[in-house]
Amino acid sequence: MNLAAPPPDIVDRLVQHRTVGGVPRSELEWLAAHGRIRTAEPGEYLGRKGQTLDEWQFGLEILLSGRMAIHVDRGAGLRKVMQWQAGDVTGVLPFSRMKTMMGDSIVETPVEALSIARDLFPELVRDCPGLTATLVHVMLDRARVFNTSAWQDEKMVSLGRLSAGLAHELNNPASAVVRGAATLPKVMAEAERATARLARTGLTDDQLAAIAAVRQACMREDAPVSRSPLQRADREDQIAEWLQAHGADLSALDDLVDTAATMEALDELARHLEGDQLDAALDWVAAGCAVRSLASEAEQAATRISELVSSMKRLTYLDQAPVRAPLDLERGIRDTLAVLGNKARSKAVSVAVEVEPELPEVSAVGGELNQVWMSLIDNALDAVGQAGSVAVTVKPEGPWMVVRVVDDGPGIEADIQERVFDPFFTTKAPGEGTGLGLEIARARIRGHGGDVDFESRPGRTEFCVRLPLED
Repeated sequence: MNLAAPPPDIVDRLVQHRTVGGVPRSELEWLAAHGRIRTAEPGEYLGRKGQTLDEWQFGLEILLSGRMAIHVDRGAGLRKVMQWQAGDVTGVLPFSRMKTMMGDSIVETPVEALSIARDLFPELVRDCPGLTATLVHVMLDRARVFNTSAWQDEKMVSLGRLSAGLAHELNNPASAVVRGAATLPKVMAEAERATARLARTGLTDDQLAAIAAVRQACMREDAPVSRSPLQRADREDQIAEWLQAHGADLSALDDLVDTAATMEALDELARHLEGDQLDAALDWVAAGCAVRSLASEAEQAATRISELVSSMKRLTYLDQAPVRAPLDLERGIRDTLAVLGNKARSKAVSVAVEVEPELPEVSAVGGELNQVWMSLIDNALDAVGQAGSVAVTVKPEGPWMVVRVVDDGPGIEADIQERVFDPFFTTKAPGEGTGLGLEIARARIRGHGGDVDFESRPGRTEFCVRLPLED
């Protein structure tokens, strides 16, 4: 980077400048008298993320030729978010509240700019009102573009969290459906074979009634067939002993263990049948129960998939316009937890939700509030250790609806608490967070007329969201 005196034709060049060319010529002459020509080559860094203004050498930069851009890493690697070229204005602008560089400012093609030092800004504002007004509009446009980019990046990160959570939650029920579909042909063939075998034994009406009673008992809708490994081992021993005592074939053992058939029902069956008839009856009962069990598991898994898809649609308001409407806050919070359930289970975190009954309505944009719950609850799950706990409470307090998210993690260190809501500030490892979640959450809530604050100490961190109640 080099500095030099402006050339004699600098005012004429400024007259042709897209941004500042419309201000009075006297103000352009002021720029020519107070500015310096700065040049830079491709690949040079004009600033790096985190640099303070005291460390940064630049002030107002009026680009005359070349191109430069700012790249920001919001958790997914560097990405170009803004670009300036001949005819643009960049650098520090009058009235800007920028304190540190938000990203890396890199020269892309040879740059020539008229540079005005920051310590001349008071004089610039006093002597150049037309230029000052133009620069304020530039600053507002730049802030809007930068914030829009930041919010879009956070949306993509949120979408990634949702996708990952949904994929984990869908995996188990989807696997159960696939497993059941693959096993069903074999089980159906066994059932057909068992039916044919039973038909050949020449059973009486009383014997058929006894068999039907056992099958009906083990196929009840409320049959408690879910057992722990120890319970299953005990039942296996019990049924094996019963089969041996009655001289029955052990081939039906595994299938009978998984049914809800009681020992009393089996004893009743043995009073009506023996020998080959008993073997055929047990084989037929076990095969029928196996088919019913597979169908039931597939139904439960498919229902779980349907519930998760419904939760995702409600959570994102995928098919609804982003307008304010009366909301059920509990539903949004529980849908959020449904998507984050695998994350909680992977750390053995207990999550409690306490919602006061008959909550009054809150008018809000549902998708925006659900993004807030996602950010706060996801952060709480990240903060707690293995087997930690997270509690969410929802209740009205005076004119407010108050949602609290509390975790028992190590807390936020005192020396960084004041920076928690700062854009791009994060304590997570690179690539794990954008540093925008809490800042955007607070902006969303303030946009609804509420606010977010927090208290933190070792063993307890509470984020409190207040939303105004409907009149």
